Amino acid sequence: MNFKIATFNANSIRSRLDQILAWLAREQPDVLCIQETKVQDKDFPAQPIEDAGYHVIFSGQKAYSGVAIISQTTPEAVVAGFDDGGEEADAPRLLRAVYRGVTVVNTYVPQGREVESEHFQYKLRWLARLRSLLERHYTPDDLLVWVGDLNVATEDIDVYDPKGLRYHVDFHPDAQAALENVRQWGFVDVFRQHHPGEPQQFSYFDYRANNPIERGIGWRIDHIWATPPLAATSTRAWIDVEARKAARPSDHTLVVAEFRLNMAENEP
Repeated sequence: MNFKIATFNANSIRSRLDQILAWLAREQPDVLCIQETKVQDKDFPAQPIEDAGYHVIFSGQKAYSGVAIISQTTPEAVVAGFDDGGEEADAPRLLRAVYRGVTVVNTYVPQGREVESEHFQYKLRWLARLRSLLERHYTPDDLLVWVGDLNVATEDIDVYDPKGLRYHVDFHPDAQAALENVRQWGFVDVFRQHHPGEPQQFSYFDYRANNPIERGIGWRIDHIWATPPLAATSTRAWIDVEARKAARPSDHTLVVAEFRLNMAENEP
């Protein structure tokens, strides 16, 4: 009846594959969502994951972006990208599927580069498109979890220097407002549900900083958000900082949440 889900920006799944396989063996999640796989589909390393006993779906492209979902059970209702007929579908940034009655939405939200750039405007539109997608296909009463590298820190305690970083693309008021608009559709920040007001809870530590973990130079931009009915069943959530200390780590680490599902209601 337990449902464990994690999110991880791998910054190249082929570079982190051994780390991911070791983490899967140790933690045995039901679902692990990956972002920044940085590999086109024909070169995705599916076989080692399947050999470890997991299913995997993915949508990628060469050199950057890319999303994947690793799971213990076979996914249902798999959809990649936007289906609104507007701007590009952006399939390597958005992947949806259903596991054990829970809809999982895995996203790699555009970073935005510079506030003055079109990339930042695209980020804002991207988040608005995601809210529209949710409105078309789901309701806040569904069992749905949205995870991924959302590239937005929501509160001052989510960054190491809120004053100095105020107008960074991942902490800018406009980016926060765009993300808040999606949250208001009907999400609970599951990590904050279990750790309200706790500072120094970071999921991203810049490679360029000297000893960033020890010095607390980080951001919380990787999130697990759930609709209220699902959030109400959450028993635990945490950031696995130890994984960031591994050899040749990603600049992000894993965020994990556990839920206790009523299987009679959620499985056919």
